[in-house]
Amino acid sequence: MTLTPARDSDLMAEAAGKNVVEWSVSELSSALKRTVEDAYGYVRVRGEVSGFKGASPSGHCYFRLKDDKAVLEAVIWKGVWGRMRMKPEEGLDVIVTGKLTTFPGSSKYQLIIDTLEPAGVGALLKQLEERKKKLAAEGLFDDARKQLIPFLPDVIGVVTSPTGAVIRDILHRLADRFPRRVLVWPVRVQGETSAREVANAIHGFNALPDGGALPRPDLIIVARGGGSLEDLWSFNEEIVVRAAADSMIPLISAVGHETDVTLIDFASDRRAPTPTAAAEMAVPVRSELLERIVSLAARRLACWTRGLDQRRKELSLLSRALPKDILAAPRQQLDGLSERLPRALTANAQIHHRQYSSVAGRLAPQLLRTNVERRRERYDNLIRRLGSGLASNAQAHRVRIERARERVVAFGERSHRATQALLVQRGARLERAAQLLTAFSYREVLKRGFALVRDGEGHPLHSAAAVGSGTRLDIEFADGRVAAVADGESVMRPVSAPKPAAKPAVKPRPRTSGDTGQGGLFD
Repeated sequence: MTLTPARDSDLMAEAAGKNVVEWSVSELSSALKRTVEDAYGYVRVRGEVSGFKGASPSGHCYFRLKDDKAVLEAVIWKGVWGRMRMKPEEGLDVIVTGKLTTFPGSSKYQLIIDTLEPAGVGALLKQLEERKKKLAAEGLFDDARKQLIPFLPDVIGVVTSPTGAVIRDILHRLADRFPRRVLVWPVRVQGETSAREVANAIHGFNALPDGGALPRPDLIIVARGGGSLEDLWSFNEEIVVRAAADSMIPLISAVGHETDVTLIDFASDRRAPTPTAAAEMAVPVRSELLERIVSLAARRLACWTRGLDQRRKELSLLSRALPKDILAAPRQQLDGLSERLPRALTANAQIHHRQYSSVAGRLAPQLLRTNVERRRERYDNLIRRLGSGLASNAQAHRVRIERARERVVAFGERSHRATQALLVQRGARLERAAQLLTAFSYREVLKRGFALVRDGEGHPLHSAAAVGSGTRLDIEFADGRVAAVADGESVMRPVSAPKPAAKPAVKPRPRTSGDTGQGGLFD
């Protein structure tokens, strides 16, 4: 037999293949995992976020990084997600660093992300614009939500860094214009925890009670010096914007310089271009107020003086227009009344004296004593009638209460008997239902020697045609379950009725010489 070169190479390849070391799936997956992690232990990747749906119920976050030619699976564990300052968003161009590894459960490789940051200012601006549209659609920037700034607040709360130049500028400007009490809530104005601290400070000022040991501010100033877009990003976070919008205390935002615009500026009640300008908006100038008060007082005095002079002139003109003898008739009438007054007083005194004498006659001691005795007798009679009436009324009520008690006892006994009868009836119905449920349960069938076959997903199988080679089976017996795997194709065979067992042949007894062939009575 002659072998061709192709046939010879095939035989050699087949022989070489038989000498290759045999791997299990787990061993090969572990070897690939070690190779990938050793070669790409810590990488920095740039790509676009795709398929982002937020954190899963377990707290982990799964999405993909892609460019125009490839897609890379990515995951952020729960602990890293909680302390991550910049959160991924759909379509955002980002730069991530992390560890490249494999996931044997689905034969794929993925990137476990430790840090995430936008890929340049353009990505930040895109994210800022999308977030601004989202918050504006919720109505957080509406003018109807904004409050009026108090004219002269007693207490001003300032949310800023306690070590920066911003707080010194604000305190210096307030001292120059109108000194007020200032409460400083120290926060970080940039960094991973900055947004959370600023939001907590705003909520904390709003949570202070009125009249407490620490006074509640009448105005809040959120201030920070200038910086780049990345430095000011904490004031673009949703948690800060929502806290500013929900503040019940009027709030002035003074973040950055005049050209810097953050999202808190749209949610605050008023925006200041600089922290110093915020202090100027918060309080008026005291010297200007004093000058204005002095000016208003002088104007008020001048107006009152001019009004008085005007009234005096008017009175002088009116008095000249009146006739000179206009008071003559009233004066004559007053003289006549003055002469009649002594006689009238004397007559009135005599009338009241007669009335007094008449009343004094009716108030003699004997008459008063007789009246008191008559009223005492009437009072005693009323007391006796009241006592007898109360006794009879109490007896009647006692009889009614006793009858009512007897009716209540009778009703209670009837209710008890009816309840017992109802419980017995419902118990019998429940027992019959339990027996019926037991009779129809498939577990009773399993106790008679049958078995219930399910597939790998737990669905019952009703025919052999549904079972293929390699199908995972779950067989349930009366006393437990057994997992199995089908090892061949299903074969459809007719099921024939079992043949009846053959009766044992009767062995003939050997006849004896005296046997007549009729058998005995005890055979």
